Amino acid sequence: MAGIFSLLYGGIAYSVFTASFLYLVAFVGNLPVPKTIDSGEAGPLGAALIVDLLLVGLFAVQHSVMARPWFKQWWTRMVPKPIERSTYVLLSSLVLVVLCWQWRPISAPIWSVTNTTGSALLVAIFWSGWVLAFTSTFLINHFELFGLHQVYARLRERALPPAAFRTPLFYRWMRHPLYLGFVISFWATPSMSAGHLLFAAVMTGYILIAIQFEERDLTGLFGDQYRRYREQVSMLFPWPAATAAAARRVQPRQR
Repeated sequence: MAGIFSLLYGGIAYSVFTASFLYLVAFVGNLPVPKTIDSGEAGPLGAALIVDLLLVGLFAVQHSVMARPWFKQWWTRMVPKPIERSTYVLLSSLVLVVLCWQWRPISAPIWSVTNTTGSALLVAIFWSGWVLAFTSTFLINHFELFGLHQVYARLRERALPPAAFRTPLFYRWMRHPLYLGFVISFWATPSMSAGHLLFAAVMTGYILIAIQFEERDLTGLFGDQYRRYREQVSMLFPWPAATAAAARRVQPRQR
């Protein structure tokens, strides 16, 4: 029964994540959903800035703190280990829902691309960012990343294999293609409002900070393997020197 409950719980958490992720795509892209980054009536600038920064701050704190090993060690004293990741995914998704729901638009225009070709190119880049992000999750085990692997193993009463390090596809040329996908999607838009600019800038800043915490954890987990990887492969963009070094020196590894 515990295994069945874990599987159902993990499935619900994954469903909420899927819905919130798809809504985020529409929210940032101003697609036809009830609330987008630029929809709604603009209120006082000061109030909008405070609310929006608090919303992003809430997401950043929850998303980063709950991912840290020290928090997991404390958290799993109360939450069973098989559903720890699903709980993290569920709470992250709910915080993201709150962010989209309560976001205050700031409608002042920053840029607007009216040229048909330029606008279409930016829209294509926007979608390519989401494709890169989504594809990257599968390269590093999508179902483990979002908790399904753990709850399925609990149902089958199997132990999870130890973590191993590998660099598939995009990870040979950049250490964080998943984050790069988000950054691309946040910034690529034909019509950039002040509110959208605030969202893109603050979320990009958060991503750069989050990478530092994540890489510290990965170095603690994989030691010299990850240290060498950091020396050989660029963080976000596949610069030519880093790409050449990766091709010469980085070998595929299991993760």
